Amino acid sequence: MSMKAYVLNCPVELINTEEALGRVSNALENKINYQIVTINPEMVMNAQKNEAFFNILNNSDLNIADGVGIKIALKFQKINLNHIRGVDFSRELIKLASKNNLRVAFLGAKEEVINLACENFLKEYPSLNIVYSRNGYFENDDEIIGEIKSANPQILLVGLGSPKQEELILKLKTQLNGCVMIGVGGSFDVFSGLVKESPKIWQKLGLEWLYRTLCQPERFKRIFPVLPIFLIKCIISSVLKKG
Repeated sequence: MSMKAYVLNCPVELINTEEALGRVSNALENKINYQIVTINPEMVMNAQKNEAFFNILNNSDLNIADGVGIKIALKFQKINLNHIRGVDFSRELIKLASKNNLRVAFLGAKEEVINLACENFLKEYPSLNIVYSRNGYFENDDEIIGEIKSANPQILLVGLGSPKQEELILKLKTQLNGCVMIGVGGSFDVFSGLVKESPKIWQKLGLEWLYRTLCQPERFKRIFPVLPIFLIKCIISSVLKKG
């Protein structure tokens, strides 16, 4: 049975990685176009002022809790849920694709980055069937949609940043034939090896966001003041519900 919680009126599936992969396998078996959102505080805050994006989050097939901020917000509701890092879940999808000879496509990042990411995936999974890869710099969505439609992937990773990646995936849902699609943000930078992942201890402590900000100071403007405001709004929402 599907169980969801809502963070500032945005749904989050109460699910672990294994269960999420079960949903993916079911979608693939039944040739269903399936949109996965790795929901985080920045997305939730954007949805408060962007009705179209709010509707995307509320109508996606699976919103997995990516980011410790969502985990904290759920704790305010007395819900304990381990967040699922988008980069880790994307790796699980690649592993699934390699194991089952699924057609995979990648869209996003700079040309050098996407090429290195593909090389690294093929080193780890030599039989991985990559049917399409392209950088994320384009102006014509319809042209890209046409290319991806021709490639006919079964798993598609889109790293264009939010909300652009979710908006494009929504368009693709009406065009493809049984494809699981996930927005991966800046994960291609990690897959390429050009950006180091945070050490496990930082991940365990829920401080991955701080590590990435220290390594990439340009992220600071994105996170602050969004994250503190997000947590304050979640606290207020929780108190009002109790009242």
